[in-house]
Amino acid sequence: MADGAAGPSENYRDKKRYFWLLSSLWVLFPAISVAVTYVTGIEIFTWSTFALWYVAIPILDMVFGQDTSNPPEAAIHRLENDNYYRYLAYATVPLHYVTLIVGAWAVASLGMSWVGYLGIALSVGLINGIAINTGHELGHKKSRVAKTLAKLSLATTAYGHFMVEHNKGHHKDVATPEDPASSRFGESIYRFVLREIPGALKRSWKNEKERLARQGKSPWSTENEMLQPMAVTIALYGGLILAFGPVVIPFLLIAMAYGYWFLTMANYVEHYGLLRQKQDDGRYERCRPEHSWNTNHTMSNLVLFHLQRHSDHHAYPTRSYQSLRHFEDLPTLPSGYPGMFTLAMFPPLWRAVMDPRVLELYDQDIHRVNLDPKHRDSILRRYAGRKSGSSTATTA
Repeated sequence: MADGAAGPSENYRDKKRYFWLLSSLWVLFPAISVAVTYVTGIEIFTWSTFALWYVAIPILDMVFGQDTSNPPEAAIHRLENDNYYRYLAYATVPLHYVTLIVGAWAVASLGMSWVGYLGIALSVGLINGIAINTGHELGHKKSRVAKTLAKLSLATTAYGHFMVEHNKGHHKDVATPEDPASSRFGESIYRFVLREIPGALKRSWKNEKERLARQGKSPWSTENEMLQPMAVTIALYGGLILAFGPVVIPFLLIAMAYGYWFLTMANYVEHYGLLRQKQDDGRYERCRPEHSWNTNHTMSNLVLFHLQRHSDHHAYPTRSYQSLRHFEDLPTLPSGYPGMFTLAMFPPLWRAVMDPRVLELYDQDIHRVNLDPKHRDSILRRYAGRKSGSSTATTA
């Protein structure tokens, strides 16, 4: 494991300490683009959030490269208890509400064409996807404040069941055929989304229903952690419709749907084809860092609270973003998430880039890969007889 600090751990300083502000501040980018559009009257500025995510950040990832440095182990406790990082994540939650409300005001008040309307809706939707990431960071924490803020963050995109689904479902079943949030070798993102979204909702309801049943309570109890953020969503969306009129309804639906799609893209790239092997007792082996795709690309990590150091997150789910570590010899993506999201939307290109990487991880043994059952027979025929070292593709 690489160590990015030299000297005693008490002298360690996080060089990215103030750069983590980017994870919070860029949540406001759609609101900023609305302000620019208001001043200039040029509606194309409403699409600037998309340009930033899908063009500028991938370019900056290439320019700044990867950061494989780690805090020394002895400094982890101090980092975890530094309130600066905690309050930065907390402060991000109300910024999600600012962006959503400003977006709703803009589509109702600025009299834009469909180009501007759609630009704002999709841009807010992208940030709604980021709200799920904010909820992800906070939802793994033990404090009541963090968990409450996680639910509030998830409510902006009507994905309040994520905390139950992710913590109690995905982390248990990750990198197995049983997990709807782990993509399979040969499965396109367009087939994955049809399995993932309903599967996640079904699993989260089942888990919460069982938890409440053990306490002798109805699943329709106010203690249901799926229904709590859902109530916030209903109040929030209802309030926006009352305040700005029916014109905001398509905006809310588009922004909600793109937030879902953003999460699907993240889930798709994080575990594609990776498989925990079954042991002699029929249970899957313990989840390890090699069961997640990792990337240390600097810029995209700075706007995602280090989400891309996904391997250490699955090994230590409660560890905060500033403390997540890089490990050598992990499954490694060739780009940060913005670049990989784009690649995933073109399945032939995705397979050309990622399938050789998956096979190399398993020494060309296709039987050790998490295969899409619909294409299992054709995949097995295609890769039959592969020997270790037969592929020239390498991990990045």
